[in-house]
Parts: sequence; structure tokens; C-alpha cells
Amino acid sequence: MRTARPARQSSSSAAALASMAALLLSGMGCTRHIDAPAPATAPPADNSVMLNASQLGALKLAAVETRRFKVQHTAVGTIDFDENAAVQVFSPYAGRIIQTFADVGDDVARGRTLYTIDSPDLLQAESTLITAAGQADLTAAALARAQDLYAHEGMAQKDYQQAVSDDMSAQGALKAARDAVRIFGKNDGDIAAMIAKRKVDSTLVIPSPIAGRVTARFAQPGLLVQPGNPPAPYAVADLGTLWMLANVPESEVALLRVGQAVTVTLASLDGQEFQGSIKTIGESLDPGTHTAVVRSEVRDPQHRMRPGMMATFLIQTGEPADSVALPVNGVVREGDGTMSV
Repeated sequence: MRTARPARQSSSSAAALASMAALLLSGMGCTRHIDAPAPATAPPADNSVMLNASQLGALKLAAVETRRFKVQHTAVGTIDFDENAAVQVFSPYAGRIIQTFADVGDDVARGRTLYTIDSPDLLQAESTLITAAGQADLTAAALARAQDLYAHEGMAQKDYQQAVSDDMSAQGALKAARDAVRIFGKNDGDIAAMIAKRKVDSTLVIPSPIAGRVTARFAQPGLLVQPGNPPAPYAVADLGTLWMLANVPESEVALLRVGQAVTVTLASLDGQEFQGSIKTIGESLDPGTHTAVVRSEVRDPQHRMRPGMMATFLIQTGEPADSVALPVNGVVREGDGTMSV
């Protein structure tokens, strides 16, 4: 009996502990929430990307279309003077500049005086002219007297013929002296006044040989100039037409022809377009760049272009062709040079 009682107490204690554990677990179940596992999402495919909301807002979609495109080629070059309409105005004779009459940027007409020089050559030619004119007057008067005497048999035929010969020689010398002065730009009125007044003027006038704009000036009063000695006192160019010298790759040279129309654009003028045509195509290639120089004549009536400006040469080399069209902003250039859309 004494041994059985403790056994019953042990069983009661175990039952009580089990009941308390059950109540504890039941209370915990009432206060704790266990989240259900999130459904699994499929990983993105290899050919797709995940975009967030801001990226989706910046994305625009456009349908690929077929459009007609011009078959054209471009090349980069520079603007230059039209050398057929640009001259360096040298003095034909040596002398010192007396006065200048134009500045850089001035528009001048053909024949307008650019500068004057004190020319010893002109002085010599005018002195010879006055001497020849005086000699011609003397021989003319002598011939008149000889004719009167010979008519009245007061002079031998030999002396009369000598008077005729002297007058002819004097007239020939006068004509040669006149022509020599004309070379300096003097007209018949200037020559007649010079002979009448028996006065020389060594001022040589240098006019502009063409109508255009003064592009350079090195003339200063007192400067000694020599014929053909650079730099020229003045440079004048017609800026109505200019040259564009473009470097065209050798793979495209065969596509170009003299006379083809070209469009020239200049970034410095906000992409303004100028029209022209090809005038010459270089016969040889640059061995370093493998390009040929193509010269085009470009019209610029408003004189907006300036020699030395960078320009882009655009020319259509074939008939328009149909092709797939993509937005320019949709084409991305990769680091290795490939393109992706």
C-alpha cells in the first residue's frame, strides 16, 4: 500500500503537466500568425529585361515601316576661295605706294582704284612721250617749210626727201611713246593733256581687275612694291561662288561624276544648305588616308560662308530605294561598333 501511492501521485503530476503544455500551445496559436509562402515566380527569359515604373514611362513604341530612301553619300571638307575668281593685285611696275583706297571687307567694282604708286618707270615713259611730241612738232614744221620751198623750186629734192623722212621718224617715235604710256593705264585724254601742258605725272593707278570683295591688304603708304613680289598689296575675290574641297574615300570615288549636283551644309550656320556641283575629281589618292580631293563649286549669293569653314558634302549617287525605316533615337551604337535597336 505504501509503495502504490507514490505511483499514483506521479501519474497525476504527469497528467497535470501535459494539460498545462496543451493550454500553453493553444494560447500561442491564438496570438501568432504564420504567413503562407509566396507563390514562386518564373525567372525572366534570356531575351527579356525587367523595367521599373520610371523606365516604362520613358519607353515609347513605334511600328517599323518601309519607306523610300535616297541613295546618297557624305564627306567632310572645307570651304575655300574660288581660285578662278580670286586675284592678287600686284603692281606691274616698281614704286612706292602713295595712297590706298580700300580696306579688307570692302566690296569693289571692276576698275576701282585700290592704290597708287610713285613709279619711276611711268615718269621715264612720260618724259619720253613729251620729248617725242616736241620732236614731232619740229619735224612737222620743218616739213611744212620744205614743202613750200620745194614747190617754188627753192630746195633740192634730196633735202626735201630728208625732211619727209625726219617727220616720219618723229611721228613713229611719238606713236611708240604714246603706246608706252598707255601700258600704264593712261587713256588718250590723259596723253593729250600731258602733251599740251608738257607736264609729267609719275602717279601710277592700280585698279581692281575684277568685281568682288577685298580679302587681304598689305599695302601701306611708303611701302616699296615690286612686280610679283609676295605678298601682294591687295587680294580681291568674288565670293558669290566658293569652293568646297571634300575628302572622299576611295571606295566612293567611282560613284562620283563631274557635274553632279551636291548639297553642302555647315554646322556653324545652323545646318543651312547650299547648292552646288562637282567641278573636278582628284586623279590621285592620298597614300595616308586613301581619299581623293573632290572640288565642288558652291553658290553663296548672300556671302554667308567663309573660307576655312568646315562643311559636309552630300550627294545623291543612285535612284531612291525602299527599305525598313527605324527611328534614329531607337538605334544604339555599342562599344564594339555594332548597332542594336
